[in-house]
Amino acid sequence: MNRHSVIYGTMVLLVAGLFNRLLGFFYQVTLIRFILPEGVGLFNMVYPIYNLILVIATAGIPVAISILVAEETARGNLRGAHQVFKICFIILIISSTFTTILSFLGTPWLLKYVFPNPKVFFIYLSLLPAIIVVSLCSAFRGYFQGLQQMVPTAVTQSIEQLVRVTAGLLFARFFLPQGIEYAAMGAALGVVIGEISGLIIITVIYLRKRSRFSLSDTLYYVSPQGNLIGRIFKLAFPVTLIRVVSTFLVSVDAVLIPQRLQVCGMDLTCATAVYGQFEGVSKSLLYIPMIITISMATALIPAVSDASASKNIKLIRARTEEAIRITLITCLPVMGILILLAEELCGLIFGYPEAGTGLKILAMGGIFFYLQQITTGILQGLGKTFYPFRNLVGASIFKIVGIYYLTGIPHLAINGTAGALVVSYMIMALLNLHDIHRLTGLRLNIDKIIIRPLIAVAGMGWLLIALQSHTYWNALSEPVAVTGAVVIGFIGYSLLLMANGGLEIKELQRIKDILFFSIRH
Repeated sequence: MNRHSVIYGTMVLLVAGLFNRLLGFFYQVTLIRFILPEGVGLFNMVYPIYNLILVIATAGIPVAISILVAEETARGNLRGAHQVFKICFIILIISSTFTTILSFLGTPWLLKYVFPNPKVFFIYLSLLPAIIVVSLCSAFRGYFQGLQQMVPTAVTQSIEQLVRVTAGLLFARFFLPQGIEYAAMGAALGVVIGEISGLIIITVIYLRKRSRFSLSDTLYYVSPQGNLIGRIFKLAFPVTLIRVVSTFLVSVDAVLIPQRLQVCGMDLTCATAVYGQFEGVSKSLLYIPMIITISMATALIPAVSDASASKNIKLIRARTEEAIRITLITCLPVMGILILLAEELCGLIFGYPEAGTGLKILAMGGIFFYLQQITTGILQGLGKTFYPFRNLVGASIFKIVGIYYLTGIPHLAINGTAGALVVSYMIMALLNLHDIHRLTGLRLNIDKIIIRPLIAVAGMGWLLIALQSHTYWNALSEPVAVTGAVVIGFIGYSLLLMANGGLEIKELQRIKDILFFSIRH
């Protein structure tokens, strides 16, 4: 097989994507059993802040690399593309080094005013070296993406994930006798080692390919450095602004939730453990359908963009309606199963059935969570990137206010947090849908898109409740009973949906295509 063929590239992406998702879920399940909910809580207090620092360090430069390299390559100016990469690489070295030093010097301030638990100290310090590593690796990825070569990114991400999981679990187990915070630090070291391995591999790939790209003849003038730097920051600034604000809003949760749990009467250790269960168990199961929704949102951006460029409003509406319909058809049964089998799934998979209460509440708003991702992709495809950002800020304000007041109520606690998140999912999804309707005049077929799938979900729910109350079913072992309930639930839902006309046989092919795209990306 030609190693540069489309088939080869597709197979690599498919295998790498499936490998990463399965390994990532295995890692989450195993890690919480090693470092317990308290360790997961400590890790998740730091990780959003670390991501915020990363966004500041990279400053949107990788996106600028991808766009400018693609432009120069389209003109046949491969030497110019290499010049873009070199200048951006130097900028990233400077920005990431400066940000790392500043983050290290700011550690006492963060421990005093930001982090809700002082035990995160070593976890935070362990993650700081990854800032420079990730920034440099993102430059290489932006370069290869601009050249439309996705295999280097897929290969390095798979290696990173494998090394991260292996090293993280080994270090967590090694440091566990010293305390939970040291075990969580071991997981953080796994992140750093994984990123270093990815940087080494992608650097080797770049050095092997560099001469072909940088020494090729070119017919075009290479931009002066001053002009090029101006173009880089013009592209990077809006991306940076949006990402900084978005990441900051997520980081607020990591700081606010443990603090408000203490207000409702928990001590620091208990608050950290409850927060860890919520993040590591409840939200992990809620995120399962994201394999489909994020990939579909990614596919929608160019599909809607093409239709928008040709002013084909009818095609935009058709693609938008299809995406929303497939989202509802595929995610509603997941939502129903998460509600009805919440404790069983949390107990069987993670060993913490008590996390099921929070999962039930989250799952009730799950469909809005999945819709907000799809509608964001549609708006981005329409070129309205500011709209979902504005809606996110509005929804996040309600979320933060909700977390502050509801989580502090003793009989609600973490369930109040779940309720606040559900309200924010609903607000953002509805605002996005309103914007799409205003821009395209989209009117959904409520009967086929919403009512019929809901009827099938109701039938599935009745079937699962009947199974749970059956004497024979209760005699089965828990793994067999839960797995059987999930399988029977999906089969029952599919048959009911086809019986009531909500799904036709010919449409199954389209859903299969979406699922394969999800695995590839």
